[in-house]
Amino acid sequence: MVNLNIAAIDLGASSGRVMLATYQVENQQISLQEIHRFKNQLNHRNGHDCWDLSYLEHEIITGLNKIIGKDIVLHSIGIDTWGVDYVLLNKHGEILGDSYAYRDARTEGIMPQVQQNLSKEKIYQKTGIQFLTFNTLYQLKAMMNDKPNWLEDVTDFIMVPDYLNYRLTGVLNREYTNATTTQLVNVNTDNWDTELLDYLNIPVSWFGQIRHPGHKVGNWQQNDQIISVMSVASHDTASAVIASPLSDEYSAYLCSGTWSLMGLDRKQVCNDSHAMHANITNEGGIDGHYRILKNIMGLWLFQRLCTERQITDIPALVQQASQEQAFRSLINPNNAVFLNPNSMVEAIQQYCQLHNQPTPTTTAQLARCIFDSLAMLYRQVAEELAKLQHHPISHLHIVGGGSQNTFLNQLCADICGIDVIAGPIEASVLGNIGCQLMALDQIHTVKEFRNIVTKNFPLKHFKFQPHFANSDFVKRKWQEFSQLN
Repeated sequence: MVNLNIAAIDLGASSGRVMLATYQVENQQISLQEIHRFKNQLNHRNGHDCWDLSYLEHEIITGLNKIIGKDIVLHSIGIDTWGVDYVLLNKHGEILGDSYAYRDARTEGIMPQVQQNLSKEKIYQKTGIQFLTFNTLYQLKAMMNDKPNWLEDVTDFIMVPDYLNYRLTGVLNREYTNATTTQLVNVNTDNWDTELLDYLNIPVSWFGQIRHPGHKVGNWQQNDQIISVMSVASHDTASAVIASPLSDEYSAYLCSGTWSLMGLDRKQVCNDSHAMHANITNEGGIDGHYRILKNIMGLWLFQRLCTERQITDIPALVQQASQEQAFRSLINPNNAVFLNPNSMVEAIQQYCQLHNQPTPTTTAQLARCIFDSLAMLYRQVAEELAKLQHHPISHLHIVGGGSQNTFLNQLCADICGIDVIAGPIEASVLGNIGCQLMALDQIHTVKEFRNIVTKNFPLKHFKFQPHFANSDFVKRKWQEFSQLN
């Protein structure tokens, strides 16, 4: 039986890992093995929050060498990461300036400035991308306002996963799904929008040609092995959507992790005025599809809570939270105060006090507040998406690490009034693998790969409870949540 060994490198804002997938060609079986896991965190440097890309590169190579050290012949490698962040290179391929992280405060006040200059409607019609303060468009505007003295030495702009591919192969590649997160790609041409670049006073020559995933970037050579590095859907959400086994055309996905991203998989963009006012994004996918979705702050709040309160037994805390009074306090997780506060606990408590709600003090109360609020925000976004597709959402597929939170899954089903299907957990890794299998000409469509995912990885079902979802209590709390900013 022919086996293919594939390395999927999946980097998130808080951790990274090198995963080994073995794909049995004849029966389409996939097995996963975590080879190397490492932390990723913001580094405060020169007054800014930055990424340490040299460290990430070192950890990636450490993981790949562990695979080779097991005398395993690798057939390909793929890298996916978060979106919006970038690096600038000089003609020698060296990074210029710091590798800023999207949570850095340098973009404060920039988005309104750009909207005033160009108009919100014009930007949205061009790009179809939601307005977030940390989009690359505003990061670059902040940089150009500052005008660092090294700008004249820049020759190339590339996104973080493209940079890491470059470090492995020496080849520059601009991958489509990650490029679309910049709010600089024209949704009608799938290429950089020159008018936006002209507004920023940035040379088009920095950017190069965007290419869709599913091809070979170059080779990584180690000892006597020469291994193909493939262009995958390098935005981790794009990869996760590829591995989301959607039940039917009216199903939605929720990629649940540090961020929660809820959306639809569609062949047509949705950039009308209703979508703009709902702040819906149209990020690029594969097979000619778009990710019609909305960003939700997600489990970042819970992760920060656990860090501050030094919680290591996560399941125990979730269980304790489930026993707390429901909807005692509610917050809007997407409020800017929760993006990167010095203390998440204090940010939640101050928000509750400002809105005349009981102040959660215990860790379990704080966790329950976060879970209840996320479920309410999921409902709000689900209703917006239902309006966009002119049909109720039939099922909500929760994928990623957050799909392991069975309490939140059931809460989501009950508050949204939608049956939830949870899994796979390793959605972004699997989507990464799916793209590599396409590049290796083993499979040909997303639909085919989703069938393989369903065959290989168990899914859990959560039925919503109509008596709870339709109760006067939930209706009252929903109205209270709808009034929050």
